[in-house]
Amino acid sequence: MKQRPNILWICTDQQRYDTIGALGNPHIRTPNLDRLCAEGTAFSTTYCQNPICTPSRGSFMTGLYASTIHSNINGNTCLHLPNRAKLISRHIADQGYIGGLVGKLHLSSPWDGHEKRVDDGYEEFHHSLSHGQLIDTNNEYTDWLDENGVLDEVLDQSNRNDTLRMGVKYRENIPFKWHQTTWCANTAIDFIRRRTGSPWFLSINTFDPHLPMDAPDDFRIPYETEDLPPPLFTESDIELQQRLSSHLFASTPQRPDKKHQRDKASYYGMIEIIDRNVGRILDTLEEMGLREDTVIIFTSDHGESLGDHALRSKGCRFHEGLVRVPLIFSWPGVIQQGVVSDALVELIDIAPTLADIVGDPLEWVHGKSLLPMLVGDAPLDYHREYVRCEYYDVLDLTWGKDEETAPPSFATMFRDKRYKLNVYHGNAYGELYDLQSDPNEYSNLWEDPAHQDLKYRLIKASFDASIIITDPGSHRIGRF
Repeated sequence: MKQRPNILWICTDQQRYDTIGALGNPHIRTPNLDRLCAEGTAFSTTYCQNPICTPSRGSFMTGLYASTIHSNINGNTCLHLPNRAKLISRHIADQGYIGGLVGKLHLSSPWDGHEKRVDDGYEEFHHSLSHGQLIDTNNEYTDWLDENGVLDEVLDQSNRNDTLRMGVKYRENIPFKWHQTTWCANTAIDFIRRRTGSPWFLSINTFDPHLPMDAPDDFRIPYETEDLPPPLFTESDIELQQRLSSHLFASTPQRPDKKHQRDKASYYGMIEIIDRNVGRILDTLEEMGLREDTVIIFTSDHGESLGDHALRSKGCRFHEGLVRVPLIFSWPGVIQQGVVSDALVELIDIAPTLADIVGDPLEWVHGKSLLPMLVGDAPLDYHREYVRCEYYDVLDLTWGKDEETAPPSFATMFRDKRYKLNVYHGNAYGELYDLQSDPNEYSNLWEDPAHQDLKYRLIKASFDASIIITDPGSHRIGRF
C-alpha cells in the first residue's frame, strides 16, 4: 500500500443515502459523485449513529458511540471526551499531517458566537456553521460575502433574530458562485494549492443539503417534473406518527402534497450544487497531480425525512431516509474501483479506517476498519452483524416557545441484515420491520402475533449492544 497519502474528507449535512445517480437514483444528476463511485468503493448500507448533527459528528470523529463520549445533544456547551477517546483529526495530526477544516465542525454549540474547540488537531480552521448563522461573529462565509460587497445582495436579513439565531436566508436565485457550498470548495481548493511537502488532512463540511430547501431556480426547476417520485407514504403512517407522538419530531405528520414535491426538487438541486463543487475539487487534485496520492471520503452526518412516512426534517425516528447515508472511499491504485458493497456499515467505521491508512490504529474504538474490504483483503458482503443508532434527548423542540415544555425523548434502533427494531423508551409502542420483504417500512410488525418472539429476541440483542458500549472510565491500574 502507498504510504502517507493526503486525506480529503467531504461530509455534507443531512444527505440521504438514495441521492447519487450511480448508486441507483435515475432522477438526480450527480456526475462527479458518480465519478467518485467509479474510482472507488461505495457502501450502500451505511448508518449514522444518531439522526442529529452534533451526536453523529462526535461519534464518527472518534469511532465511538455518542452516548459513550457524552455527546448526546445538540446545543451542548462543550464536548467532554472520556480520558481514552481521541478525535481522528487529532490522531492524524499526531502522525505529521497538516490538518484543515472548512465549514462546520459542530462538536459543540457555537450559540455564543464561537464553538468551544477541543484538541481537534486542525492547524487551519475556516468556520461557517451555515449560510445564515453567526453573522458578524464566527462565519467566514458571510465575512467573505461582506469583503466582496455582496452580503446584502446574497442574504435577506430582514427577519434576523439574534436571540433565536434565525431569520437570515438566501435571497431568491443567488448565483452559484456566491453559495456557501461554493465558498467551502473555494477555501478547500486554496488550502490544497498552498499545502506542499507534508501530507495534509482536510475536512470539508458543507451545510447543504440541510433545511431550508432553498436551491436557486436553475437547480430546482429541472427536477419539478412528473417523473420525480413522491415521498414514501401510506395512510397507516398517520396513525403510526400519532402513536409515537410522545417522542418529538421537528415536523408534524402531514400527507405529502405539492410542497413536498417542490422541497424534494430543491433538495436534489442542493445536492447538484454539492456535486458540481466536488467536481471542482477533483479537477484541482488532477491538475496538481495529487489524485493518486489522495484518499477521498464522501459521506453525510445523517439523512432527511423528505416527506417519507408523513414527516420532514429530523427528530426521534429511525426510518431509512433519516439514518442511512452515502459512504464512498476512493484512492486510485489502492482502493478497489467501481465496487459497491451492501455489507452493514456504521459511520464509526471511518475513524479506524483512517487510522489504519496512516499506519497507527486508534487505542479505543467501537468502529471496525473498512480497509481490508477496500483493498480486496476481505469479502465485500460482510462487515458486522448489526448496526445501531441512538436518540437520547437530543433536541429541545420547544426552544423559544413561552412556558412550553415537553418530556425528553429516548429511543434506540437495532438493525441486523434483515430486521430493524426501533424502541421508543417510555412508550409501549415501537416499530419492527422486515427490510427484506418491506424495504420501504410500510408494514410495522410490532404488534403482529407471529413476530412477538422475534421482537423480544431483538429487544434483548439491542439491550446487550447498548450495555457493552458504556464508557468504562479511566485505565485500570490494579486489582482494587
